[in-house]
Amino acid sequence: MDFFDIIHTRRSIRKFSPEPVPSADIEKILRAGMVSPTATNSQSWRFVVIDDRNILDTIPQIHPYAKSVSDAAVAIVVCGDTEAGRAPGFWPQDAAAATQTMMLAARALGLGSLWCGIHPNQDREIAFSNLLGLPSNIRPFALLILGYALQPFTREDRFDESKVHHNHW
Repeated sequence: MDFFDIIHTRRSIRKFSPEPVPSADIEKILRAGMVSPTATNSQSWRFVVIDDRNILDTIPQIHPYAKSVSDAAVAIVVCGDTEAGRAPGFWPQDAAAATQTMMLAARALGLGSLWCGIHPNQDREIAFSNLLGLPSNIRPFALLILGYALQPFTREDRFDESKVHHNHW
């Protein structure tokens, strides 16, 4: 699949098949996330792969927009290490770049994905930290739900010239 087709057909998927995702594909997605840019090359992202059905089924109780995880085979919580590198305040940007790259990798593998925000919602951060037993320096950023899509990948073009400015506002 052409890279621009991957970008333009990546959708927020909310209906997943319960079919398991091969561990090799999960590793490819994680490897893609780990080549994402980070501030001062801090590599502050950390990942918790969740394939335990009991944990997946608990998530909708702590995240109001994550009901889709009940059907999906796997999810990844993208986290940031607040003590990593020389630019510790940039962990959210590092985690966001990794999340986006992982979603594109999932699409390239024929998988659907859904980004459910955790940070900066403090209640969600606390709930995920407790659920996953995260150390105090690890902050949950996003829940990335992954699986085989039960809805189509349609092509989108959202280019809007009115949102582009050249050289000044």
